Amino acid sequence: MTVSDSDSDSVPAPAPAPAPADGPGAARAALVLVATPIGNLGDLSPRAVEELRTATFVAAEDTRRTRGLFTHAGIPGGRRLRSVHQHNEREGARWITRAIAEGARVAYVTDAGMPGVSDPGAHLVRACLDAGLPVEVVPGPSAVLTALVLSGFPTDRFVFEGFPPRRGNARRELFESLVGEARPVVLFEAPSRVGATLRDLLGACGPLREVAVARELTKLHEEVWRGTLADALSRAADTEARGEHVIVLGPAPTPPEASDEEVDAHVAAALEAGLSTRDAAARVARDLRVTRRRAYDAATRLRHRP
Repeated sequence: MTVSDSDSDSVPAPAPAPAPADGPGAARAALVLVATPIGNLGDLSPRAVEELRTATFVAAEDTRRTRGLFTHAGIPGGRRLRSVHQHNEREGARWITRAIAEGARVAYVTDAGMPGVSDPGAHLVRACLDAGLPVEVVPGPSAVLTALVLSGFPTDRFVFEGFPPRRGNARRELFESLVGEARPVVLFEAPSRVGATLRDLLGACGPLREVAVARELTKLHEEVWRGTLADALSRAADTEARGEHVIVLGPAPTPPEASDEEVDAHVAAALEAGLSTRDAAARVARDLRVTRRRAYDAATRLRHRP
């Protein structure tokens, strides 16, 4: 079996790995996901360098980019590099699990950031776990967390949606689901599609919804813009988009609390429509975002008034 090493040449699948050395300090056989810089090469951690230097094999999304990283860090590559990307990940999982079972320590890197997060890697992890093989992670740079922290929005809870669907019902349904989302939402987007995505978000969430748009994170020309969707779309139209973008959609604004008069009016209408006390309370609690107890008390009172 062969796996592609680049667009123009290939390398044979790895030979069986040598048995691991004896002793307490010997590296154990495992799949190791290694996070790599998202822009600034100085963010490559010493632990990541050591893992990549000592791994039996290094599987990479793009071996050409990984060779550049190796050169920067002074890591010998040689014949240890193997190509595993989104189009051959399942095939790659077969030789990786076999190599690990035979004693190899296989590191996996993608072009930037954490493997498996909007990048290949998840299938490798699942294949190893299903085979009863150990999986380890060397954490590091993350565009998701970097953009979220820089956005200025609350960070205790958030949603990550990755790259949105390009078209069709899936795209529309995603954006519609974000209208009432009370947590910040992180999306990735290619530079050529940033304007279209901001426009669709504006159409779903309204012009005043807050947003942060980050690009070139950790690089020399890092930029984070914060404002409303209306202003973001106008700015995107006037600015040449370069580099992959991270869009952080702010939480949906909390609606003002309904007054007693509003609750009574909605409850009365539900009761007049023939709903039971319980069902009327459930509908009003949902529509006005009040507690079910408050709506039920109003329904009981109005049901029994003279």
